[in-house]
Amino acid sequence: MAIKVMRPGDGSDDKAVSAWLQEARNVGRVTHPNIVPVYEADIQGRQPYLVFEYVAGKTLDQLIQARGALPPPEAVALMMDVLDAVAVAHAAGVVHRDLKPSNVLVDAAGRARVMDFGIAARIRVRNDSDPLAASGGTVGYLSPEAANGAAPAASMDIFSAGVVLAELIMGKRLIEERDPYRAIYRVVHEQLMLPAHLNAEVDDRLRAIVMRALARDPKQRFASARAFQSELEQWAKPVDASADSSAGANSTLEFLLRRMRHKSDFPALSDSVVRIQSMATSETESVHSVTNEILKDVALTNKLLRLVNSAHYARGGNISTVSRAVSLVGFNGIRNMALSLVLLEHMQDKAHAAQLKEEFLRSLMAGSIAGELCPVLRESEEAFIGSMFQNLGRLLVQFYFPEEATQVRGLVQSQRDPLKEAVASARVLGLSFEDLGLGIAKAWGLPQGIQRCMRKPVGTPPGSAPADAGERIRWIALASNEIADMLLQSDPKEVDARIALVARKYAASMGVSLKDVHAATAKARQKLIDLAGAMELRVAPGSAAAKLLKASHESNSQLAGLIPDTDGNLGRFELQATQAAPLDGDAEPVRKNNRVADTLSAGIQDITNAMVEDFKLSDVLRMILETMYRAMAFDRIIFCMRDAKTETVTGRFGLGNGVENFVKNFKVPLNAATPDLFGVVCLKGADTMISDATEARIVQRLPEWYRKSLNAPTFLLLPLQIKGAPFGLIYADKVEHGSLELDEKELALLRTLRNQAVMAFKQSS
Repeated sequence: MAIKVMRPGDGSDDKAVSAWLQEARNVGRVTHPNIVPVYEADIQGRQPYLVFEYVAGKTLDQLIQARGALPPPEAVALMMDVLDAVAVAHAAGVVHRDLKPSNVLVDAAGRARVMDFGIAARIRVRNDSDPLAASGGTVGYLSPEAANGAAPAASMDIFSAGVVLAELIMGKRLIEERDPYRAIYRVVHEQLMLPAHLNAEVDDRLRAIVMRALARDPKQRFASARAFQSELEQWAKPVDASADSSAGANSTLEFLLRRMRHKSDFPALSDSVVRIQSMATSETESVHSVTNEILKDVALTNKLLRLVNSAHYARGGNISTVSRAVSLVGFNGIRNMALSLVLLEHMQDKAHAAQLKEEFLRSLMAGSIAGELCPVLRESEEAFIGSMFQNLGRLLVQFYFPEEATQVRGLVQSQRDPLKEAVASARVLGLSFEDLGLGIAKAWGLPQGIQRCMRKPVGTPPGSAPADAGERIRWIALASNEIADMLLQSDPKEVDARIALVARKYAASMGVSLKDVHAATAKARQKLIDLAGAMELRVAPGSAAAKLLKASHESNSQLAGLIPDTDGNLGRFELQATQAAPLDGDAEPVRKNNRVADTLSAGIQDITNAMVEDFKLSDVLRMILETMYRAMAFDRIIFCMRDAKTETVTGRFGLGNGVENFVKNFKVPLNAATPDLFGVVCLKGADTMISDATEARIVQRLPEWYRKSLNAPTFLLLPLQIKGAPFGLIYADKVEHGSLELDEKELALLRTLRNQAVMAFKQSS
């Protein structure tokens, strides 16, 4: 036997002690192998005491102190024992109210056994030194509602069990606060989170289980201790190739759906989507019935008519009636427009408006590109909505769970250990964005073709377009979304090169050419501008979303000659074509320029092929320099890199006669009080060509080391930047005065090569 003597203190309420005594006796009637039984509960004088079965072993608290974090399978096994006991007690009407590691013993057989059901908490009444005297329990393990003094409920034990499980896999306290009032505040006002870095066996699914138990809202936790235990049992089962984690995923989906339904706009959004989809797929719907349904929503009607009359859908003339719009565009076309509009209409969260617009425009851009890549109208409509809805999960999370969306972005953009979005979203939510979007699409009754398109294909893209149209559309949707991401996230100078990489990767599987991909992207971008205007969608100038709403010719830096500043200083240098593109009837220039452009294009293709596979950075950089050197017939070309210690851009390697000596002397200080011409170019990131370096105003800006070594009359500077910070420079020159001439196409190809160098650095790091 083990005797526990309780010390309620001098100010204890006799009635409270009597109530405690009765409850202790009631607990003694609950029998289970994982519950330490109470044999007797009584009072000697004014001193309450309990008689338990003696269990030889350590408490979980002692186990953590001795061993630190337990292996997840062991921690889960112990918690399953605890939950088995808790479930039986709950069925008997007993809530523990003070579940914590020191109240769980591990016996000689390794079985977890729970003690002090509902007893220790009750004896604390009238203990003025305890900030939780009114609610009982222990600081750090109390649920938010218990800390607020709510009546005992089974959900409180589920929360406490989640804290205990978290500490078993962490090896330390989840809430490390010396001040009990601070600990209480955190529990009541903050969502407790597991640390980002834990044992590798703590996978996304186990994280999701723990996080569900720790939900601040009792309604979002497991419905019962038995349900909690069942989830852990499923996790602990060996992985079976024939059975995935669909049960766990389904329960997590239901959990997230319940959270979304708490917001009044989600049922309204769901109802709108279901009605729109049923109109488009019904065989009995007529133009008249669809028109009447749309006309019920005045805002939707007005926006839909503006959209129909935009450049994206215009069929000639001004369409002023919904019935005419349905007749011309078709049920599926109207469906696509209406679904796009209701998504936007229901997501007007002012606090997160900018991020929501960005996510929505990204989705719309992907849909527009996919639609352009499908020549068949029906396939085009399916590709549009399927590609757009590949982002449904991400979009809904941004609106309904903005804090979790921020956490996912943080994991994806981490400088230290970035995760893929699917992994990051599963870690935070317990379900990937894709699975969440598919689950909701299924609940809304979207067609199987669209649901299939929403599931991204995996593996190596096929070498030819699949015969099955649905499979081909899936690859188009995947490529379109990747291009949309590049347009949104990339520096405008890098966009063309990045699209070329995606096009090279997926062109064969989409059944289109590289030229088709670029053309589709350009058309889609212009149509997105029209769609945004029709939807009255405004974004902040300079924002990431604003990149999508610029015509392609605006997104790339314009190349111009030397433009002097008004203050007479060096001025802003930008490159421009020195001659027009050759005319078809001008035979000699055509041969010259075709040779240059063909050589540059062939080099770009080779570099693209190399970068799709594993590559060495040095190899790619040499390919870039060689392509420029051969095509443009430069006399010397040098690749330079920033030295972080000295904040100086220095020569690394080059091509040309005697270039080795020049490489050693090439030094451009970035932190000089008055930067020279090379420093200005690097800091501003301005593509620059100096046609006449003997001009007095240019000479005074050239550093002394340059005038004494290279001193070329004509040279080209292509700076390399990442996030606006200079990290490199490509220098190329010609020793013959005025011999460097460039047309628009050559400039574009040179810029693409420079951008490939930037991408190579990003990918290699």
